[in-house]
Amino acid sequence: MSTAKSKTAAVVESTAETVAEATAAATKGFEQTLTAMKEGMEKASKGFETQQVKMKEGVEKAMKTAEEMVAFSQGNVEAFMKASQIFTTGLQDLSKHLTAQSKAAFEESSSFTKTLLTVKSVKEAVDLQSGFAKASLEKAVAETSKITDASVKLAEQAVAPLTARLTLAVEKFGKSI
Repeated sequence: MSTAKSKTAAVVESTAETVAEATAAATKGFEQTLTAMKEGMEKASKGFETQQVKMKEGVEKAMKTAEEMVAFSQGNVEAFMKASQIFTTGLQDLSKHLTAQSKAAFEESSSFTKTLLTVKSVKEAVDLQSGFAKASLEKAVAETSKITDASVKLAEQAVAPLTARLTLAVEKFGKSI
């Protein structure tokens, strides 16, 4: 029986060694898995933090860009309003000038008609008519020139605020393209 006991003891000892080795291997494997999981969690956490920082920077940049666009658009509206005001004021001035010129021309025509009614000969009437026509034509040409110059000046003044905004847009946004 002693051989059976020693065989049993050897089997038990061999089994105990196998169980101990398996336990050590399982423990080592579990510890490696646990370490790998901890490292993976740390990497994931760092990656999440990095993404969070990048996302925050992106949102801040988008907000800044939106604020700049709103401010720039507000400047555009102000420039358009200023250009409209200049144009409207200029048109009013031109209208007043044209009205005054029309009134003056009417008064000159009325005065000429009264003078024409007092002439004593056809030759005197023709001479008077020729002089009046020549003077009227010269005044019309001069007035047309004045109105053309005033209209060009008005257009330049009215467009100036819009041109300034366009220049600013090219300077500000042209470099980002």
